[in-house]
Amino acid sequence: MSWRNQTDDDTGPQTLRFLPAREPGPQLRFAGNSNKWTNVSISEMYRYIGLLFYMAMVKLPSIRDYWRQSSIFTVPFPATVMPRDRYRTISWNVHMSHPDADKENDRKRGTAEHDRLFRVKPLMETIRHACKTIYHPRRNLAVDERMVACKANTGMTQYMKAKPTKWGFKLFVLADSSNGYTMDFSVYTGKNNFPTGHGLSYDAVTSLLDNNVLGSGYHVYMDNFNTSPKLLKDLLTMKFGACGTYRDNRKNCPRNAENSLSKKSARGSIRWIRDGPLVFVKWMDTRKVSVCSTIHSAYTGDTVQRRVKSQGTWRTKTFPCPAPVSAYNQHMGGVDLSDQLLQYYSAQHKTMKWYRKIFLHFLDIAATNTFIVHKELYGNLSHKEFMEQLIAELCGVSQKAAPKTDQ
Repeated sequence: MSWRNQTDDDTGPQTLRFLPAREPGPQLRFAGNSNKWTNVSISEMYRYIGLLFYMAMVKLPSIRDYWRQSSIFTVPFPATVMPRDRYRTISWNVHMSHPDADKENDRKRGTAEHDRLFRVKPLMETIRHACKTIYHPRRNLAVDERMVACKANTGMTQYMKAKPTKWGFKLFVLADSSNGYTMDFSVYTGKNNFPTGHGLSYDAVTSLLDNNVLGSGYHVYMDNFNTSPKLLKDLLTMKFGACGTYRDNRKNCPRNAENSLSKKSARGSIRWIRDGPLVFVKWMDTRKVSVCSTIHSAYTGDTVQRRVKSQGTWRTKTFPCPAPVSAYNQHMGGVDLSDQLLQYYSAQHKTMKWYRKIFLHFLDIAATNTFIVHKELYGNLSHKEFMEQLIAELCGVSQKAAPKTDQ
């Protein structure tokens, strides 16, 4: 026998088949039956959703704190609705699509057939249909972006510096400007879901406006991400008026025109150019504001009041304001109002699954829209009172009854 080196050939032994009696790893999962699966009934799912909204109103550091016993910090109600382990089991297993279909879609990853929203699409389409069915909007609508906080590495999460929520899923939202009702929305997947060749800023708006659903003659307000002369003219062809702030470098927007505003222009100065149905307006406030519209005349006598410092004293002064700017400031806040209502009692909390974040946001949309409709019909409950009543009805209890826990 002698040692050989790496250049010599070697014939290894026959590989043994690895056939463990059980799956390698910890074997504790079968030690108890506390999380044994049983089918979820409709009433139990209502109670589960009711608990999600209850946790949105009664904030505690972690989920287990809601079932904490024998403490001055005990919250008795959740334990009367369902056991903690049952709540966790439903949370771990909640899906909006069939798991077998999910696996089939996952096999298509990297191909054009793969649908990034497959796991949320069934419920998403149901929520969108309900939003458009139970309420019809007033004339003024707003289109804007909304962020759902999430830092999961899904390929769909976006970073938006200007938004309060910097990281998350980006939604394009159509809202009623008068009350913040979410009429329709689309989830941005990192690529254009509705390619028409005109770009995302164009398609994000047109995909949310359907004459068959809305009718015609609506006024749509948008920010400078979406506004372009091409979009506003095409919307007018669809019988939608539109108004929005715009970027000076956008294609077909007026540039280098004579008599434009300068940095030295006085506050309240107005310049405008009309191009057929389009009017481009520039207005000097603390900084220059550029707005384009197919709805308004350039100036109709509107004024705004501003606090200005003169000779060391702050005074209120009146300045002229273009009609498109005045209307934009009045109606563009529809999505911001919607976001504000959503945040008051949001069901969002930390979760490991990205699609659960979307699921919770769908619940927030449903609850907030329902509150708005209830307010329109009756107007007798505050948002907090409405959520308390909704939670009680979902959980099948009376608000007046003191909960009793099993000893």
